[in-house]
Amino acid sequence: MRIRERLRAVYGIPLMRPHGDPIAELILTVLSQSTNDRNRDVAYLRLRERFASWEQVRDAPLAEVEEAIRPGGISKVKSASIQAILRAISDEGLSLDWLAHAPIADARDYLVALPGVGRKTAACVLLFAYGLHDVPVDTHVSRVGMRLRLLRPGAPFEELHDQMLALTPPGQELELHVNLLRHGRRTCHARSPACHECALARMCPSRGLLAPSPGLPA
Repeated sequence: MRIRERLRAVYGIPLMRPHGDPIAELILTVLSQSTNDRNRDVAYLRLRERFASWEQVRDAPLAEVEEAIRPGGISKVKSASIQAILRAISDEGLSLDWLAHAPIADARDYLVALPGVGRKTAACVLLFAYGLHDVPVDTHVSRVGMRLRLLRPGAPFEELHDQMLALTPPGQELELHVNLLRHGRRTCHARSPACHECALARMCPSRGLLAPSPGLPA
């Protein structure tokens, strides 16, 4: 795909090995909602410093979890979501290591059945924790993908994930996700895309147009 090759020429090939901690990825993704990476990371570090284990996070008074993650914003909602997720996976002994060896469709179905977990969050867990064949479609990826007509404009989020997965060769999931995200943050902005300095301008059917994209569920 020419677009992938051009993005690679601009942003390189991201090097990020799977970290093997699906629960951490779940919690990080919850904390990332409606905030930036820095605030997310501060909230996550405060949570891990306050509680020695995920069992302690699950069983703590809700107010204590809320206070720990306050720098990440909307902490009341996020703390309740985190505890609900941890309670839901307690039947697995608070371990999701089995996801690495399960059929990917089964792993995805299990994750999206957890409280408040959608396709994007499930894809983050499968890709970043285990390097499996899934691609998270966040607001940046969806916006850039729609403007480039890689994704159908206005498509529901389930369709967007299916489309992105279909056009991504195995082994290139991380590269395409990260480079589309980088392009959305640095150039293809929501309200004022910098088309005049865009490396993809010649192959973009939306060049010169404003095309705000809707937000996506988790």
